[in-house]
Amino acid sequence: HLQASGGGLVQAWGSLRLSCAASRRTISNNAMGWFRQAPGKEREFVAAISWRGDNTYYSDSVKGRFTISRDNAKNTVYLQANSLKPEDTAVYYCASYLGSYPRGRGDNGVKYWGKGTQVTVSS
Repeated sequence: HLQASGGGLVQAWGSLRLSCAASRRTISNNAMGWFRQAPGKEREFVAAISWRGDNTYYSDSVKGRFTISRDNAKNTVYLQANSLKPEDTAVYYCASYLGSYPRGRGDNGVKYWGKGTQVTVSS
C-alpha cells in the first residue's frame, strides 16, 4: 500500500527529499504521516499532513527543518528534510491515517504502515 524512498547517506547540514508512493485507496481522504525509528529507540512521530494539505503537524525536533507535503493527483507524500543532523539518522516510515486529519502528533489512528527508507547523516 505504501512505499517510502529517497533515503541515503548525507553529510550534516545536507538535505534529502523522501517520497511515499501510495495506492489511491490508501491515500484518498486520509491524512498521511512520517515516522522514524533510530537504532535502539522507539518509533517516533516526525510530521503529518491532512488530506487536503491545509494542516501540517511537526515534532519539535524537526520543526523549521522538515516540510511535509502531498500531491494527491500523484498519490504521493513527500518529506523535505533540510539542515540534517546526525541525530536524524533513522529508518523513516510513511503512514496512512484513518480519516482526513491525524489524531494528534502520534500514531493514534494510523491504519497502514509502509516499508521504511534508511536515512544516515554523517557528522
